[in-house]
Amino acid sequence: MDDVEELLFLAHRIPYPPNKGDKVRSFHILQALAGRYRVRLGAFVDDPADLRHADKLARYCVEVHLLRLHPPAARLRSLSGMATGRPLTLPYFHDRAMRTWVRTRLAPGAIRRVLVYSSAMAQYVEGAATSLRRVVDLVDVDSDKWRQYAQRARWPMSAVYRREARRLLAYERRIAAAFDATVLVSGAEAALFRDLAPESAARVHAVENGVDARFFSPERTYPDPYGPGGPVLAFTGAMDYRANVDAVVWFAAEVFPALRRRVPQARFFIVGARPADAVRRLAARAGVHVIGSVPDIRPYLAHAALAVAPLRMARGIQNKVLEAMAMARPVVASPEALDGLDLGPCALTPARTPAEWVEAVSRAIEGAGSAPQLREWVRGRYDWAVEGGRFAALLEGEADD
Repeated sequence: MDDVEELLFLAHRIPYPPNKGDKVRSFHILQALAGRYRVRLGAFVDDPADLRHADKLARYCVEVHLLRLHPPAARLRSLSGMATGRPLTLPYFHDRAMRTWVRTRLAPGAIRRVLVYSSAMAQYVEGAATSLRRVVDLVDVDSDKWRQYAQRARWPMSAVYRREARRLLAYERRIAAAFDATVLVSGAEAALFRDLAPESAARVHAVENGVDARFFSPERTYPDPYGPGGPVLAFTGAMDYRANVDAVVWFAAEVFPALRRRVPQARFFIVGARPADAVRRLAARAGVHVIGSVPDIRPYLAHAALAVAPLRMARGIQNKVLEAMAMARPVVASPEALDGLDLGPCALTPARTPAEWVEAVSRAIEGAGSAPQLREWVRGRYDWAVEGGRFAALLEGEADD
């Protein structure tokens, strides 16, 4: 093992447990790279309960360095960006102890390769030696996400979001120009970033998300978490995430009442950790159920009539869609939720207007069956082993696309 090369892996959030979008991707990347490198992991923990997972990560890393991130203090710290002209994201994730740890690990010169997960962590290796091969996984074009937020927000937050979009794009371009490779989660995201940062287009790559089809398997037996009642529409995801909150609030107000007039017994279950107040209030609506954190999302998918993804603000590839497809559940989704997915022969027609949503969901309920063709497609098309291997190729300077 001593002759195996070391890799520094920096993540803005602990890559375990793989129970939400960014953690799913970062964990599977880590898992793939652990078979090739001796990984030294540095990451922040914003949920103290996640600290107990350090021993799980030790299976994949020779060193695990976790630092607590206190969101209230981080939000206050981010305001310094207003005075310095930096994007607010950078001071939010700035920590002297993390900077010291990174410098200490790089100082001996034994580490020659770094993978940075999210633009916010690039600040820790921006001034590193030119001999260091640096790869950054932006995942999504976050600056464009802030632009989308600005379009839907009211003043003064719309002005704050527009500023963040401009400043963060400038920073994304800067690190893309300095790093050896920049990764995005889909071909569409990579194409967008190449347009926004044409000077770095040749070093921009798409490495897609995968899905663990052995874990998300409909062939197992799962307890029914819903109990007796009408057909269930399931939405899964972190319910403090702005795009998810917007999606379920819109769906509950604009689509579900009309659907209930057509399918009176229909039930809408919102499943995911840390539901925001706006989400909790939806439980007062007829047929809407808000479930918090659950130990296993699979029973909720297995026993749902269908999965819905009514996202109006979305970037990249949605894990919630891949997971539902792997569980062979029918899926009705917005164009935004399907953007970036290669659906191949799968006939998923995006729903745009409330009327289209009611029609598509009603058809799925009437079909009342599994969707094995969706599972077969994602098993062959979205494989984490293949995608994880592409990160190793980029770190070795072997990839081309």
